[in-house]
Amino acid sequence: MRNLKLTIRYDGTDFFGWQTQPGQRTVQETLERAIAEITREARVRVNCSGRTDSGVHAVGQVANVYTASKLTCAALLKAINAKLPEDVSLREVAEAPQSFCANKDAVRKMYRYVIQDGRLRDPFLRKYAWFVRQDLDAQAMARAGQCLVGRHDFRCFETEWPNRLTSVRTVTHLSVNRFGDCVWIDVEANGFLYNMVRAIAGSLVQVGRGFWPETQIADVLHAMDRRLAGPTAPPEGLFLMRVTYNTCPNSPTPPN
Repeated sequence: MRNLKLTIRYDGTDFFGWQTQPGQRTVQETLERAIAEITREARVRVNCSGRTDSGVHAVGQVANVYTASKLTCAALLKAINAKLPEDVSLREVAEAPQSFCANKDAVRKMYRYVIQDGRLRDPFLRKYAWFVRQDLDAQAMARAGQCLVGRHDFRCFETEWPNRLTSVRTVTHLSVNRFGDCVWIDVEANGFLYNMVRAIAGSLVQVGRGFWPETQIADVLHAMDRRLAGPTAPPEGLFLMRVTYNTCPNSPTPPN
């Protein structure tokens, strides 16, 4: 059996998240069905780096799948993409070591949260950005977010805490930048809690609106109380951008 690494991008708008669920359209089920059509294998199970929720998008989701197919990676890439619907595609199919696990071997992930601000809603961004009807101070948001970089207990940004063995994570990068009418919040960490990025985005928007002082983000972090943080931002603005593995330090994906 070969172990293949898949790099996937999808528009999460019409998917009920990644994980297969009875009676729901999901990315996992859609991808597994397409692979099975090409490989003609009765049982195909795709293991991803981390599940995404309903409405959340991915530019660089990573998964692995075991197959006995003898088709080349290039042939599989072309054939599987031909079977996939328009809102999901494979960017890459590559050989991986037998031991490679897209989930367990991931050392960092980067998410981007996109906000469109101002007085006029852009209808073309409604599925890919959170519209905030106010000009945001992106520089204040960036300064406020720097206290989150490092190793902390992030339970204040976790929905329904506790639902993991620990809520301690290490954020290696957080930036807030403006691009025209959009503000991008990039967060990279060694792992994420449920709704963590969306809760961080909702809290930083409180600063950007001028509702909170910049120091309040640090106060919320240290208080470790979800009730004190900002709202959970809607899913449509969230994108999984990349997943990094130690097997190839200079790239977010393992080598061929």
